[in-house]
Parts: sequence; C-alpha cells; structure tokens
Amino acid sequence: MDREFVSDIAFTPQVKAEQEKRGSRGGYAKMEQKGGWSDRISDDLAAYLSGRDSFYLATANADGQPYIQHRGGRAGFLKVLDDRRLAFADFAGNRQYISIGNAAENPKAFIFAMDYRNRRRIKLWGKLEVVEGDDALMAELIDPEYDAKPERAFVFTVDAWDANCPQHITQRWSEDEIAPLVDAMSTRIQELEEEVARLKG
Repeated sequence: MDREFVSDIAFTPQVKAEQEKRGSRGGYAKMEQKGGWSDRISDDLAAYLSGRDSFYLATANADGQPYIQHRGGRAGFLKVLDDRRLAFADFAGNRQYISIGNAAENPKAFIFAMDYRNRRRIKLWGKLEVVEGDDALMAELIDPEYDAKPERAFVFTVDAWDANCPQHITQRWSEDEIAPLVDAMSTRIQELEEEVARLKG
C-alpha cells in the first residue's frame, strides 16, 4: 500500500481525524512535511538497538487479535542485517508458538524497544518473517556464551520507526548498569574506613 508519508503507517485517516479533533494534527502535519519518520535503519538507531537486552514484539492474527511477547538476551542479540532488516534468534520456550502462527497469517508486526536508564523508547513498524533451516543466518545471530537453545530466526523488515519523548518513563537501571557504581562506592567506603582507622591510631 502506497503512503504519502512514512508515518501514514500509523497515522491512518481515522487517526488524523482524531488528531484534528483533539488539537495535535497541525504539529504532526509540520513533522510530515519536514521528512518525519524514517523507513531506514540509521547508524544511531543501530547503535541504540545494539545496546538493548530486551524488547517487546507485537503481532496479530488474521482477525486482528493482538499479542505482545517479551524478547530478551544479552545486549546486542537484536542484530542489524542491513538498512531495512533486523533479526534475532528464536529460542526454545513454552512452545505456544503464538508469534509464529500470527506471522504465518499476518506478517505485520511491531517492536517496542525501551531504554529505561536514559528514558528513551523506539517504536518500529514492519513485517515479520520466520526463517528456519538457514544455518548462515543463524550463525550471525547465535551468541555461544548465552545459555539458550536457538531454534529458528525471526527477520523483521522495517517499514517505519519513530523515537518517543521521555515523558512518563520511570528511570530504572539493570544489575549490570548498577554494578560499577556499587563497586566504586564500596571501594570509596573501604578507603574512608582505612583513613578513619589511621587517624584513630
């Protein structure tokens, strides 16, 4: 389906009507005229995604019933294949296969990638393909140090993406992000305790 603007993937005529009714259409119209959203993976987006250790994947079946699934791994498990495609290994799980079934009858999908520490969020619209039996692709996606059994690859072709504002994002840090701060604080406490003991002596 041809779109005048990349953002038309989300800003349907009904959405635009709601924006008009609620007072935000003018601002988004200016954004569209200035180039708006992109359908290519920029260097900045690639760097952002390489730092994520989790994201949320949304699919829907042929009837439009939505489903959201958390995907996680070591930072960088979501790989950039080129300027349009992302991919990640699908690991053995609870064997419900909802995302796979949805993608078989409706390839439209959505990725929501959060960076809680820096209060950033990226939204990506696209199409999902389930790839099985491609050893070369799997070799690109597998992390030998990650203790999980990969079964297939998911390839996500980006149709549009947008960066949201930080409003209402609660700041959080992962254990890996906190560890250096705790180590530095522990070292400083030890230094101060040693200095106190020296002064007392």
